[in-house]
Formats: sequence, C-alpha cells, structure tokens
Amino acid sequence: MVNSDGRPVIGLVGAGGISRAHMPGLLGLAGEICDFSQDGAEMLAREFSEGPVPVTLASSLDELLSRCDIVDVATPTPTHFEIVRAALEAGRDVICEKPMTRTSADAQALVDLAADKGLHLYPAHVVRYFPEYAALKDAVDAGRLGDLAVLRFVRSGAFPTTPWFADVEASGGIVMDQMIHDLDQARWIAGPIARVSAMSTRTVSDGNPVEAAHVILTHVGGAVTQCSGVWGPPHLEFTTEYSVAGTGGTLAHSSRAEKRYSAHLNSADPAPGAQQRADGFLPAVDPAEDPYALELCDYVSAIEGGPQPRVSAADGVEAVRIAEAALESIATGQPVELGGRLAEEPNGNLAAEKKDGLR
Repeated sequence: MVNSDGRPVIGLVGAGGISRAHMPGLLGLAGEICDFSQDGAEMLAREFSEGPVPVTLASSLDELLSRCDIVDVATPTPTHFEIVRAALEAGRDVICEKPMTRTSADAQALVDLAADKGLHLYPAHVVRYFPEYAALKDAVDAGRLGDLAVLRFVRSGAFPTTPWFADVEASGGIVMDQMIHDLDQARWIAGPIARVSAMSTRTVSDGNPVEAAHVILTHVGGAVTQCSGVWGPPHLEFTTEYSVAGTGGTLAHSSRAEKRYSAHLNSADPAPGAQQRADGFLPAVDPAEDPYALELCDYVSAIEGGPQPRVSAADGVEAVRIAEAALESIATGQPVELGGRLAEEPNGNLAAEKKDGLR
C-alpha cells in the first residue's frame, strides 16, 4: 500500500488539536494521509489540502485500516485500547498518542499483541524530542552532572476545555494526561522508580476549574524527583521548567525565561516563524526543529527497518504504571512501592524478524 514514490500511506485516526501538531510531520513522511474521525476530519483535510501529499478521508476505521500501512492514533485516551488493538489485529504498525492506554494492564496487553504479530508499537512521548530535554539527557549520559541527586520538573497550562479530560476515570486527570510527560522524563533521565508519593487538589477559581498535582519519585539509584503540574484558568500560558542537580553540577531550563533553549546557548533570536502553535494547551515549537516531526520520523524510520527509536513500547507501559501509582497514592494518602520493576519489553529485532517471516 505504499505510494508510487515508495513512501507509506499513513492512517491518522483523530482530528483534534494534537492531530494538527502531528500533521506537518506526517506530510513530510507519508505518500498519502488517510484520515478518519467521527468529528472534524473533513475540516482537518481541508486545512491541509494544500500540502505536498494528498489527504483523503475514510468513512470508517475498517476502511482506513484497509488503505494504510501505518496507523497514527491521536484520539482521546479512553479510545486508545480498542483502536490500537484493531490496528494491530489488522496487521498495521502503530504510533499512539500518550498515554498509550488508561491502565498499564491494557498497555502491556497491546505490547504483547504487537510482539506476537511482529509489529511495531510506539507511544508518542514527544517531550523526549524537545531540544531542551534532549540536551539534559545528553548531559547526564555524558556524565557532566555527575551522580544525580535532585530533579525537579514543572509543567503548567490552561485547564482543558474538552469534558473528557476532567473525568479522572476516563483520562487519569492531570497526572495521567499532562504530568505523564515529566514522569517519563524522570525515569528516562534518572532511571527506574522505586517509590511514588503524590497529592493533588482541584477547585474552582472565578468560575474556572483549576487543578494541581505534585508527585515525588524515589529512584532505584537514590535520586529524588519532584514533578509538579498545573491546569489553570484559560489565560494561563503553557510553560515548562526543570532543574537537575548532581555531584558534578546543575542544569536548568525555563520556557518563561527563554524564548528558545538555543537562545540561552548562543544569544540568537528565534528564527522567523518560530514558536508556532503556542496556546494554553500545547507548547510552542520551532518549525525548523519540530519535535513532533522528529518523533514521527524516528518511528517511521524504525518501522521501515531503521534503528530503534528514542521511545519504546515498554517506555509507554512504564509511564502509565508510574502515573497509576501516583493516582493510587493520591487516593490512599500513602506512598506506593514500585520496586524498580520494569515492564516486559519484546526484543525489537525479534519483532522485525517475525514481521519479515524469518521466524
């Protein structure tokens, strides 16, 4: 089903805000984009109709699956499990927005299904592709911060206006939806988590819902991470911060103080057109180094036989498992022991071999 130029047909399921963040990257990778959504697909197709590849519509999920090679799932969290399962059952490789599913048990079931069928499954933990976080990872891996001691991550933005976000059973609330990025960062940077303690509060201010959560992670290696998240009033700008301290030094980032992370390094002004898509729900990005496009390129390259990407299916399971532990701690008022257990991760090469019929 590849296009005449050899590029894949990518099926996009969903037409909400995050789909628009995915579209520029998809347009650069696909030979054709086939979109299916129960609401908004026609508008999305019109919006990107002047792009370099055709954007066509499917009348059903089954039709989309019959027409595409790769499926990009960008729908609300409660729908992920059934859509991803259907795509895998149809023999399609899958990219799925975070969180992979609402529960770690469901996420692991999808990982197992993908492995059984020899297919690729990647969760869209896009923050690993933001330059300021990639720079932190590089600094830690190079040993420039020494042994890590204390990490702090902060993420804030407007309270989502779509009702399902506010339903904790459906979305997992601020912890599972917004903070999962920083929970994933903490594990990526400082290693497996042994203990999770958390608290949260939700109130109404001037008629607007406001929610805040704080999660403390104790890493197996001894470092401690504090993650804080805020969903605030409609005017609240999306911002991120981190500070990481180790025996060799510290590294910090604040989107409030830096127009771009590179500006802190070379004093250059942002390039024309930089910081697009800024609002209270999604961060601004520079089109020249769009992390959503980098992420999708990494995944599609792996699906087509390239190296393993920066994020694995098991990373998606672990992020959900840590968020689940935080929600349990909030509900019980007690810390939750994870013991540093890692989710089962199938061998990526084995999956590729099975897909190619070599096993």
